[in-house]
Amino acid sequence: MSQILQPVILSGGAGTRLWPLSRKAFPKQFHALVDEFTLLQATAGRCEGLGEYQVSSPMVVTNEAHRFLVADQLLDCGQPAGSILLEPVGRNTAPALTLAALHATRSGENPVLLVMPADHVIANQEVFEEALREGMRQAVAGKVVTFGIVPDSPHTGYGYIRKGEPVSGQAARLQAFVEKPDRATAEGYLQDGHYLWNSGIFMLSASRWLELIERYAPAILTSVREAHEKGSADLDFFRVDADAFAGSPSDSIDYAVMEPLSQESDACVVVPLDAGWSDIGAWEALWEVSTQDDQKNAVHGDVFAWESHGNLLYSQGRMLAAVGVENLVVVETPDAVLVADKARAQEVKRVTEHLEQEGRGESEFHRCVFRPWGTFEGIDQGHRFQVKRIMVKPGASLSLQMHHHRAEHWIVVKGTARVTCDDNTFLLTENQSTYIPIGTRHRLENPGSVPLEIIEVQSGAYLGEDDIVRFEDVYNRDGDSK
Repeated sequence: MSQILQPVILSGGAGTRLWPLSRKAFPKQFHALVDEFTLLQATAGRCEGLGEYQVSSPMVVTNEAHRFLVADQLLDCGQPAGSILLEPVGRNTAPALTLAALHATRSGENPVLLVMPADHVIANQEVFEEALREGMRQAVAGKVVTFGIVPDSPHTGYGYIRKGEPVSGQAARLQAFVEKPDRATAEGYLQDGHYLWNSGIFMLSASRWLELIERYAPAILTSVREAHEKGSADLDFFRVDADAFAGSPSDSIDYAVMEPLSQESDACVVVPLDAGWSDIGAWEALWEVSTQDDQKNAVHGDVFAWESHGNLLYSQGRMLAAVGVENLVVVETPDAVLVADKARAQEVKRVTEHLEQEGRGESEFHRCVFRPWGTFEGIDQGHRFQVKRIMVKPGASLSLQMHHHRAEHWIVVKGTARVTCDDNTFLLTENQSTYIPIGTRHRLENPGSVPLEIIEVQSGAYLGEDDIVRFEDVYNRDGDSK
C-alpha cells in the first residue's frame, strides 16, 4: 500500500463554550490560544517530523464562511493547503471524511488519511509523531486506527474507548466505544486502566474508508459522491453540489463506521496517546494547558492579579485587574466581558443560546470582522449613522457595489486608496477623503505595498450589512457584506 500520508483537517466547529473569544464567524481554531500559532496552524504542522513518509499538503474540510480564513492562516504559517473542500451545510464528520476520501482518490492514488480536528492542542510533538508512526504501520496493514488519550483525571466530558488485547507495538484492539460517563463511572475507568479518552483522531487508507462507508452507511456515500462529481474548483477551493450534499444523512465517524466495525471484526485498533492532548472544550481546559504563575493564575494580555488564585484572566485590549478572587474565568474582548465560575465553564454555551434567541450579533461576530480583502471594525454608531475602521491588504480590493439606503464618507489615514465612483477612478492618500452618494457604484482598492486604513462614516435610513448590491467581486462571493 501507498506510503503517502494525507493530513485531513476537519474545521467546521463553532467553539461556543469559549465565547466571547470564539464566535461563529471566527471560532476557536483560528485563535492563537497557547503559543504564536493558531490551533489550525498548529494542526497543519503536526506531520512535519515524519520525513520517512511522503506527506502531502494538508486537505481541509470547512464551510463557506471560513474559507478565506483557512486559506490565509495556512499561507501565513507556510503550510498552504493542498485542497480546501467546502461543505455547503454541516453534516457531521462521516460525510466530511467521505468527501475528503473521494477527493484524495480522484487521481487514482490511495493515500493513508490522518483525520484531525482543527481545534486540538498537542503539547508533546515527539510523542505524537511516534504514535503516528505506529498508526501508519497499522493503517498500511489495512487496519482502521484511532488514537485514545491516556486519561489523567476522571473526566465526564469525553467519550471513552475500551482497549482490548495488544495487537502489535503500541496498538491494541479497539473493544468498544463508551458514552460520556458520570463521575463515579469515570473514576472506575481511570482505576481500571483499560479506558482511554476518545480523541476524534483517525488514520486509515482512503479506499478503506470508502469501502466501510459503503458497507455501513451507503446513503452517505451516494449523496457525497454525487456532490463531489458535480463539484468544481473556485479560486483555491473545491465547491461541491449543495443540493446533493444536503441530502446526505448527518452522522459521525464513530457512529457511522467505527462502532459497528469494532463489534464485527478485529479491524479496529487504538493507539494510546499520552502527548499533552486537549480539545480546549471550555475555558477551564484552556486554563489547564496554559502557563500559570505561582498562584495558579493563567493570564493573557494587560492583566494585574492581587491575592488571587486559580483564575484564567484573559484581556484582548483593556487593562484587567483581579483582586482577592479565586477560580474565576474573566475574559475581556472589545465588545463583551465574561465572568464565570471556572468549575461551571461548560455552561458558557447558555450565553450564546441567549444571544441567538435575542437576535444579537455578539454570538456570531466580533467587533472586528474578517473579510478576504482585510478587516472592518465598528467604532461608533447612533441614529442614522455608524463609523467603521477598514483595513485593506496590499493588492486587495472590495467588490464593485452599491447601496440603496446609505451614503459613505471615506477618510484615508494610512496608505493609498484607489477609488471607483461610478465612471470616475482616482487615488487618495493620507488625510484625503471622498464621498460616496446613495445609489452610486463604487469600489475601494489598495494598489500599494502597505495596508490601507480608512475611516468610513455611513449615514442613512438603514445601515445593515445586507444593504449591498454586488456587481463584480474577485473572490466570487454572493452573500458576504462588503
